[in-house]
Amino acid sequence: MTSQGLDEFAGWVEGLMRARGYDIDSPRGGGKSRIADEAGVHRAAVTRLLQRQSMPDLETMRRIAPLLGVSVRDMLIRSGRVTPEELPMAADLLPPNDWQPSMEDFARWLGVPDERMGVFVKVVNQFLEPDADAERPAEAAEPRRTARD
Repeated sequence: MTSQGLDEFAGWVEGLMRARGYDIDSPRGGGKSRIADEAGVHRAAVTRLLQRQSMPDLETMRRIAPLLGVSVRDMLIRSGRVTPEELPMAADLLPPNDWQPSMEDFARWLGVPDERMGVFVKVVNQFLEPDADAERPAEAAEPRRTARD
């Protein structure tokens, strides 16, 4: 992390802190202590960041992000620790809307070994194929009873 990167990140975090009403500018404002207390982190971690001495560790970012109204993902990307490509949004991982998973896809998701894939697909398809009796009307499926029965 370059000092410019740390300075930009700290400036961004300062802006978020001020926007959320934390008084981090006056010596007796209590904003730094309040953030540290509410996040459950050491005050020194907040102070070191605001003084541009060091980048907070992952756990500190995890705890501070919700207080500042941002995601941990955004915080990690802004800090320069990861790129958006390294930490994609969940929606970016979804398949296209028109994609229909195959029975083999389901088998892989369930951890079915390759050597049992054929058996899995065959058995599951038996449950999914319409039953011949189910397609007939209820009257045709059961024989009619007469008064003599």
